[in-house]
Amino acid sequence: MKTEGNSFPPKDSRSKIPSLPESYRTIPVPKSYSFWRKLLAFSGPGYLVAVGYMDPGNWATDLAGGSAYGYTLLSVVAISSLMAILLQTLSARLGIATGRDLAQACRDHYPRPVAISLWVLCEIAICACDLAEVIGSAVALNLLFKIPLLVGVIFTALDVLVVMLLQKRGFRYLEAIVIALIALIGVSFLLEVIFSRPDVAEVVKGLIPSPQVITNPGMLFIAIGILGATVMPHNLYLHSSIIQTRKYEQNAEGKHEAIRFATIDTTVALSLAFFINAAILIVSAATFYTRGQHDVAEIQDAYKLLSPTLGVGMASTVFALALLASGQNSTLTGTLAGQIVMEGFLQLRLRPWLRRLITRLIAIVPAVIVTWLYGNSGVAKLLIFSQVVLSVQLSFAVVPLVLFTSNRKLMGEFANPAWLKILAWLAALVIAGLNATLLYYTFRHPSL
Repeated sequence: MKTEGNSFPPKDSRSKIPSLPESYRTIPVPKSYSFWRKLLAFSGPGYLVAVGYMDPGNWATDLAGGSAYGYTLLSVVAISSLMAILLQTLSARLGIATGRDLAQACRDHYPRPVAISLWVLCEIAICACDLAEVIGSAVALNLLFKIPLLVGVIFTALDVLVVMLLQKRGFRYLEAIVIALIALIGVSFLLEVIFSRPDVAEVVKGLIPSPQVITNPGMLFIAIGILGATVMPHNLYLHSSIIQTRKYEQNAEGKHEAIRFATIDTTVALSLAFFINAAILIVSAATFYTRGQHDVAEIQDAYKLLSPTLGVGMASTVFALALLASGQNSTLTGTLAGQIVMEGFLQLRLRPWLRRLITRLIAIVPAVIVTWLYGNSGVAKLLIFSQVVLSVQLSFAVVPLVLFTSNRKLMGEFANPAWLKILAWLAALVIAGLNATLLYYTFRHPSL
């Protein structure tokens, strides 16, 4: 048995090109480092992944869930976050053990038609996520600077310049900017929770799963939107690649250590993402649901109502600043995910700015049309719908990931142990089951 788990059969010399070659193994992790210095060296990829778990799509679903159903859907946020930690840990394990990202693994092991189909589905997911970022950033610009929504949507295409600048400076700079923006979002929502003074007993009760989530079609629709906004398919491709930016020892001991530190990094980062997602829903429930305002599903309405309702003048401004930070943060990681997926599945390498511009333009078209035709209410519905699209795509990334990481021939001694395999398949079945239930209710209740 190969202990290093590098049993991928390269199809040609191009297959040996590493994931994100310009950043591959550029961050050293010397063997002489202490535990804490190694942990610091490995910290970063988890936070880049966590960005996708707190993007503007989360805001729309969490705001809608909190205002309509109070604290009930907190359990969905918690379960989604646990599944996210599990699946992202598997993604990092795949990248460390095999030296291949998930897109490359699919290309190596599946027939070309299957690989192309998976690529198309992942591109749809990335565009849906990018759509949420476009809308979120445009809404934030409108709220803060009164820039018209349609102009803001078009203006977001210019953020490719920021991505180009950061990628030229090095991967650590990109991680530092992302972590700083996450900290801004976290502090903002800590303040919002303090301002809203939620009922702690109701918050704890909301963390306990309720059968209503399945039996109530409206609640189920938002719950699956939360799932889609929390566990994001392209993040599984992203994590398996960016973990390879660390220059760890390429032997069994070094890979075991890398998996351990990557697991810590992922758990801490996604726990922070859980706090932010839960805080959005808690603020919505404490501010709107408890006062009988059950239809606050639009970010703009939440902004307008926060300060007057809470009696805190800065509440709305803090909310909008956090939204802008969230949209811009998601832009950075969306670029990397798109690059990784295209290179991994197709071996087609485009300049990052061009790849980003193509994805952003695809997302801008529906956003511009809906904004022009339907205004703010149409944008809000499009935002939630984009998260449901993400959720439906999720199984097509999760199933290959679980199959690969459970394959002992492929992973060697790094294959999932029995308990982890059971948890992984359970998560995959829950995701598939919820999506099937959503489709059933969609046909039975077209008004959802």
